[in-house]
Amino acid sequence: MDVRRADERYRGGDPATGIESWHAFSFGPYYEPDNLRFGAVIACNEERLAPGAGFDEHPHSHTEIVTWVVEGELTHRDSAGHETVVRPGDVQRLSAAGGVRHVERNDGSKPLVFVQMWLAPLEPGGEPAYEIVRGIADSTPYAVPEAAAMLHVRRLAAGERTAVPEAHHVYVHVVRGEVLLDGVLLGPADEARLTGEKGLELEAAAEAELLMWEMA
Repeated sequence: MDVRRADERYRGGDPATGIESWHAFSFGPYYEPDNLRFGAVIACNEERLAPGAGFDEHPHSHTEIVTWVVEGELTHRDSAGHETVVRPGDVQRLSAAGGVRHVERNDGSKPLVFVQMWLAPLEPGGEPAYEIVRGIADSTPYAVPEAAAMLHVRRLAAGERTAVPEAHHVYVHVVRGEVLLDGVLLGPADEARLTGEKGLELEAAAEAELLMWEMA
């Protein structure tokens, strides 16, 4: 079990334009050769956008991009013609495949916080695809077969327990609250990278929301 704390993340973005980014993996100018990926996960960024701020149109390819809004509303537009407002509880996935361009903005009047996770597909190329699941229910798994990965969203009351998936790789990201994992306390934006672990449980030390990636 490899635990990484929120304050170990690399700070990026452009605060002067209202963009703050916190990177868990090597990203852009931040290069750490031993921190390029874990399983299929190649990025887990916490993004904070002030009202009116955002990322202008930019390209992606050969990446599965999954977005989880923590607070506020995210406006998404892409070159395939999709335009969506993503809210807390929604799971958004953009399969960049052979290539797609998109825009991400905070068009609302309140600050926006979202977690964006990038996964490497098993095969490059293909046609871009887009999907959004509104208000995904607790414990409902969300499959990303292109990356041989499954996302588990858990919302736990204080003292509630949940099993950790038994898989070759499991990536745990705490969105809010605090959880105990094998005796280790994890708080907001902390993460745990598990390899070949079996029989583990998470217990909420306080009301908590977390994202767990189960990867073959």
